[in-house]
Amino acid sequence: MADIKYDIVEELGVVSESNRGWKKELNRISWNGREAKYDLRDWAPDHEKMGKGITLSHQELIALRELLNKIL
Repeated sequence: MADIKYDIVEELGVVSESNRGWKKELNRISWNGREAKYDLRDWAPDHEKMGKGITLSHQELIALRELLNKIL
């Protein structure tokens, strides 16, 4: 498997935290030197390990917000 390089450009907030210290975070992340996107995933306390997540462009984030506003 190829190395995946990432740079957390902006930490936007924590959605939840497990009893093991992992946090589900919303961040802006640059993956492999590309333009930063919004990213929601679980992170180990030191940001060295990550769980599965979802990465969204700015337009996708806006569309998600609109969907959430309809159901909440």
